[in-house]
Amino acid sequence: MDIRIGLIFLLFLLSCNGFGDREQKVYGSPAGYNLKEPVRYRLRESVQEISGIELFPDEHKIMAINDEEGRVYEVDIAATKPYHYYKFAKDGDYEDICHTDSGWFVLKSNGSLFQLHGLFSDSVYSDHYKLPIKGKKEFETTYYDSAKNSIIMICKNCEDDKKVGFTSAYRFDLASKTFDTTAIYRFDTKEIARLAGTDMRFFKPSAAAIHPIEKRLYIVASVNGLLVIANLQGHVQEAYNLKHRLFLQPEGIAFAPNGDMFISNEGGYDGTASILKFTYKSK
Repeated sequence: MDIRIGLIFLLFLLSCNGFGDREQKVYGSPAGYNLKEPVRYRLRESVQEISGIELFPDEHKIMAINDEEGRVYEVDIAATKPYHYYKFAKDGDYEDICHTDSGWFVLKSNGSLFQLHGLFSDSVYSDHYKLPIKGKKEFETTYYDSAKNSIIMICKNCEDDKKVGFTSAYRFDLASKTFDTTAIYRFDTKEIARLAGTDMRFFKPSAAAIHPIEKRLYIVASVNGLLVIANLQGHVQEAYNLKHRLFLQPEGIAFAPNGDMFISNEGGYDGTASILKFTYKSK
């Protein structure tokens, strides 16, 4: 009996310590946003594994990638019927979508980019560009930098990064349709952890987009439960913890021209896929 009571008491202490750790985590919001009060749009069954979004032409129509299918979905947030989709390649692990002045691109987890042709028609096809860097690599994040006329891809899990504690970003030049083979910049994991007030061994981004007004890079990291803000040279400026209750599995981010922010969540094992809208109030 005494042993049983002792075990119960020990479990109670461990539980208290666990709650204490959670209470120490600070949940703030970037200036201009309130991350506690989104407008939530639930998504239909066909895009429960939504992995990347791009507003087009406005917030009522959102182009989305559904992981593993090689399809681009045209999501109408007010739709009462199935979303229209466009098949651009065979099934695979597709992670993000990017709209550029040179057209639409889709990112595959191995770092390959697919340029889409004929989107919004009955005859969609794609050109395939392979990232020529060696070693194991996994990507979920891409964004368009118009000033550089480039697509930037950020590693989630790259072999060389593990050795140095950084997270690398690579550039795809849209004029030459070629990749740089060295990183254009690197994020310092320790600096992100310091700003967020959390312990973190690796920084694993899942989506990114440039803020249309602030001209800064907003990065969602689902594994880390973070929203990170950096300048366009990769210098981290802010980091915010995301509450799992709202951000079950954030895998996509996009902005409206007025700064309103949209973050998509995969459905996962414990919820329904959704897109969260956060209204922007100019500083």
